[in-house]
Amino acid sequence: MTSRFRLIVGLGNPTSRYEQTRHNAGFWFLDAIAERQRASFASDSRTQGLLAKVEYGGETVFLLKPMQYMNRSGGAVSVLAHFYKIAPQQVLVAHDELDFAPGTVKLKSGGGHGGHNGLRDIVARLGSPDFVRLRIGIGHPGDRDQVVNYVLDRPSRHEADLIRGAVERAAACYEDLQDGKLEAVMNLLHTR
Repeated sequence: MTSRFRLIVGLGNPTSRYEQTRHNAGFWFLDAIAERQRASFASDSRTQGLLAKVEYGGETVFLLKPMQYMNRSGGAVSVLAHFYKIAPQQVLVAHDELDFAPGTVKLKSGGGHGGHNGLRDIVARLGSPDFVRLRIGIGHPGDRDQVVNYVLDRPSRHEADLIRGAVERAAACYEDLQDGKLEAVMNLLHTR
């Protein structure tokens, strides 16, 4: 059996300054996958990102953390996708989602970028919106003018626990995602 996703991307911002911020929820998901798969990240000069490789269904699956800032994430994704001939449908992108409360995590196949700068750049660089998104709820500050500061700030301890719990629930579905059981995973994640 071959894997459904050959490239799994976690979105976040580089440097220790942003490590624990809400915007890095996608990185947290990749860390959870790598830990479960006993994989470790290393710098990759081709993508200028952090890359880990795992095997699933007889294929190599790439775990990528772009090390450019969020609005330039698409460069690393497109370089890897084009080099290894990975179709957009074989790409899963995990990212923070303002529209969901902390503790919520949902899958979505295709669609627009919803104002998310990382998704906007990936769509532009891949030339397609037809990848799957893992949307990790971080909540909304309630005021549109405070969004930038909010996503670049640390969540409260309670919110961080909720976000990490959602990340772990999603990471526990890795095998089902790779076996193409998207609907079953959606049902499981969306009903919590």
